[in-house]
Amino acid sequence: MKLKGFPIERAKRDLAKIQSKTDAEYDAYLNSRKKAIVEHHLMYNNFYKGLTKGIDTADWNALPVIKKSDLQIPLKDRLSDGFTTKNCHIHKTSGSSGTPLIFAKDKYTHAMSWANFMDRYNWYGINAATSKQARFYGIPLNCTDYYKERFKDVLGNRFRFSVFDLSEKQLEWNVKKFKSTAFEYINGYTSAIVQLAKFLKEKDIVLKDICPTLKLCIVTAEMLFDDDKVLLQKQLGVPVANEYGSAELSLIAFNNLDDEWLINTEDLFIEILDENGKPLQNGKEGRIVVTSLYNFAHPFIRYDLGDIGALQEASTPKKPLLKNVIGRTSDIAVLPSGRQAAGLTFYYITKTVIEDDGNVKEFIIEQHALDVFKIIYTSTAPLSESKIKAIENSIETYLEPSLVVNFERKKELKRTKGGKIRQFTSFVK
Repeated sequence: MKLKGFPIERAKRDLAKIQSKTDAEYDAYLNSRKKAIVEHHLMYNNFYKGLTKGIDTADWNALPVIKKSDLQIPLKDRLSDGFTTKNCHIHKTSGSSGTPLIFAKDKYTHAMSWANFMDRYNWYGINAATSKQARFYGIPLNCTDYYKERFKDVLGNRFRFSVFDLSEKQLEWNVKKFKSTAFEYINGYTSAIVQLAKFLKEKDIVLKDICPTLKLCIVTAEMLFDDDKVLLQKQLGVPVANEYGSAELSLIAFNNLDDEWLINTEDLFIEILDENGKPLQNGKEGRIVVTSLYNFAHPFIRYDLGDIGALQEASTPKKPLLKNVIGRTSDIAVLPSGRQAAGLTFYYITKTVIEDDGNVKEFIIEQHALDVFKIIYTSTAPLSESKIKAIENSIETYLEPSLVVNFERKKELKRTKGGKIRQFTSFVK
């Protein structure tokens, strides 16, 4: 990062200073940073000036909530004065939410993001720059980008495992690789690592027993359910940290050593808002809205991630804790009665029934009409009639009666181009 002009050492020093502030000082720190970032973009960013026209910008709660759809204009029209694609870090989101986005960070902001990652990994004795990583991420399949990512993996001291091939043969090969490589941590998509853990359970293997250098597993990009976390901790033999973030904003929350989902307040400000943009009390579920406190190149002020979640009731300005993330606002299921439910509710209810015998490997749920749902699954054998009936009864008990549930068994599930699984998708407009 130093060679590319990112001031990582300065960012580390600044991060330490911010973390040393007392609880009493922290609220003032956040308010001063919020004020500074708004004033900067009001003065130097024409795009943000347009968004806030006619608004009392001194009132934080009156500021507009920015959505991805607001940013679907050329990047050059969103950059602040003095910033170009040549002197910023340019990146894009995966588009897994359906709306890909190209965005920019100034070099200091990008350095602060990495300083945060390094700080959190260090809690578990992991050096983000030198520790050997077992990486479970997707990879572009076109030749140029494929070899570019592989080269970056070599430079980053990591080995990338396939998330597209989770066959028994491949999983056996993965285990052999762990036996012969001094990996210090695992990092990657939840679903792929859970499949590895299920394979380890079948073979009665604890991964740390065959890879004693292993210290930590970091799961990211997909939901981590409590029972999956228990499975991972048992079969991997190391702590499991749940990382929540986004490409635009980097690290948002990370499990600390007390297994609390600690929110990054050093360079971000997180709010939970209702559908009308009003702040909710701690413990209440709403839209997760984030402000980047240092990004002078591009305004991410009250930016709606598209996720639904809640803060722990005991959260404080210096130590806000994420209670849960229950899915994306675009993944809401509307039922015949008019009731709305987070799509992952279906997934979670079904999961409690469908995986208890070890037959089903993975599954997803699709909504095709108000009352019609499809469960697509991979398994060693078809679901029995009794199991199907139990799933139907569970959905009726926890949601509402007369829902039609169809089942389809496949050899493998459809993943995004990046290798992620969307547990729930609604095709109802």
